[in-house]
Amino acid sequence: MVDFSSIAAIGVEPELEKEPRLDLPSTPPLGGPTPRVLIADDDHVSRNYVAGLLRKHGMHVEFAEDGPRALAAARDLDLDIVLLDIMMPGLDGLDCCRLIKGITQEEFLPVVLLTSKSDAESRVTGLRIGADDYVTKPFDERELLARVGNLLRIKRMHDNISQARSRLEQLAVQDELTGLFNYRYLHTRLNEEFKRSERYRDPLACVMLDIDHFKRVNDRYGHDVGDTVLRETAARLRKAVREIDVVTRYGGEEFLLVLPSTNFSGALSVADRVWRAVGSDAYELPSGPERVSISVGVAVFPSRDIKTKDQLIKAADKALYQAKGDGRDRICVYQHQGYIYRPESARPGA
Repeated sequence: MVDFSSIAAIGVEPELEKEPRLDLPSTPPLGGPTPRVLIADDDHVSRNYVAGLLRKHGMHVEFAEDGPRALAAARDLDLDIVLLDIMMPGLDGLDCCRLIKGITQEEFLPVVLLTSKSDAESRVTGLRIGADDYVTKPFDERELLARVGNLLRIKRMHDNISQARSRLEQLAVQDELTGLFNYRYLHTRLNEEFKRSERYRDPLACVMLDIDHFKRVNDRYGHDVGDTVLRETAARLRKAVREIDVVTRYGGEEFLLVLPSTNFSGALSVADRVWRAVGSDAYELPSGPERVSISVGVAVFPSRDIKTKDQLIKAADKALYQAKGDGRDRICVYQHQGYIYRPESARPGA
């Protein structure tokens, strides 16, 4: 077991010998950011020779003199590839390779073994424990550069695919315009919260809100300004709620908040806070400052006639409909048997 606490910080080792002169083009093997390479070898002559070759071709080089330091560098530094000498003190290259692959499972960090052993068994052992390639000493410079360049290209493609997958996963649950959770995520999360609320008899509230006269904004100023209003409203909603609350774009100019562990008075407090957060300060739009108001409907579970998550949403929607029917820019709360409670509240800033 390696004691990471005793491992010294890894730094760039100064060149102790003059870099070799090679008749090779001095250009990076790939476009984009400079590749960051770790050379782990206890022989400083060999280490500096390889470093000079890689630097000549546009790579940034880090050093490690033994296995434990190589392992620490792989864990702590943002590396693109690791070159490991098999024979090193403290932790040999094979064990180091196995451990590096273990701590970088969630990403692809290529490892090339540098070995003076020419027998097939050593190479097979290295490949079986996770090494991505190997080079036999004494190596040909062109071969080393070709193998490193090939793995860097694979690394770049892997990273691009990983980023694209993360983006798709994000888009699956996130509204692209506002950055809030979307309708799909809402129903998954609300279903989870409702089941938890039923099981532990913990209150659960929903707050549905709608931007008043939003169509007028689009008609008067255009959809670009309407999008600005939606993004700003989303930002104000996020700031007005707790970290555990779920803020979603329900559709169009409607938003829905899921408030776990929130009873009647707590839900009303949140509704009042978001109502004021949106309406208290004018929006800075391209056309100039503009006040925006919202109508808010609130529903809370448990309630006598709310037995499912769909009924909870319908109750909040019914309260919102009442708020809009009463003149907009206000809060209404749904209570049992369809009774709508209208809290006495002044306009924001009044």
